[in-house]
Amino acid sequence: MSLPVTIEQNACGVPRVTSSLTLEDAEKVARVFKAIGDPTRVMLLSLISRGEDGEACICDLTEPVGLSQGTVSHHMKLLAEAGLVTREQRGKWAYFALSDGALDAAADALRRVVGRA
Repeated sequence: MSLPVTIEQNACGVPRVTSSLTLEDAEKVARVFKAIGDPTRVMLLSLISRGEDGEACICDLTEPVGLSQGTVSHHMKLLAEAGLVTREQRGKWAYFALSDGALDAAADALRRVVGRA
C-alpha cells in the first residue's frame, strides 16, 4: 500500500527548495571532500602541515602511513588534483606543501552548502 504524495508550492508558485551552487561549483566542492574523505589522505595533509617549512618529501610520507611510495603518490595526486596541495620536483623527489587557503576554502564551501555562510 502506498501513501499519496502531495507537492506543495508557496503562495507565489516558486519551489521552496533552491540551490545556491552551480553544478560546476558543486563538482569542485565534491572533489575536495572526496579527496579528504579518506583517512590516509587526512593523515598525509596533517604530516605535510607539520613538516619543516610546511612541506614534506614523498620519501618522508610513506613510513608514517605504512604504505608503499606508489600508493602514497596516488593519494598525493588526488590531493593535488583537488587543489589541496602543491607539488615541486627536486631532483628525483617530489615535495608537497598545503595550497595557500585551500583548507579554509573547503570549510567555506561546506558553510555555503549548508547555508551557513
